[in-house]
Amino acid sequence: MEKYSLDKDIKVFYVTATSFPEGIPAAFQQLHSLLPTTNGREFFGISYPNPKGEIIYKAAAAESFPGEGEKYGCETFLIKKGDFMSERLKDWRTDEMMVGQTFQKLLSHPDLNRNGYCLEMFLNNDKDMLCLVPLV
Repeated sequence: MEKYSLDKDIKVFYVTATSFPEGIPAAFQQLHSLLPTTNGREFFGISYPNPKGEIIYKAAAAESFPGEGEKYGCETFLIKKGDFMSERLKDWRTDEMMVGQTFQKLLSHPDLNRNGYCLEMFLNNDKDMLCLVPLV
């Protein structure tokens, strides 16, 4: 684990998965279908528990221009700048179980923002993933 500082807010728009984790691929497919191209795009996964303890997952893309999310009829979310605890997963698709295990470890950090969320930042054309949780 290492500290990661996000130096600017990132406005994203998203598609909410119908279930977790089964609905995640379909949510990303739906998100990608809205876009003219995925080249040069930043993609994220945002997850958190609802009041019943069920995980809500949002497949998200950074806006490339103001109002892009609204143009596609999507809701938006602001990933706020600040400090996160992070861990980078290389070739995460070879063992997708490591994603949940990594977040369990990150969520045990003593300075965790208890009102935060789990953030996946996809890198290298989705080959690597940066797992992040916000700190207080």
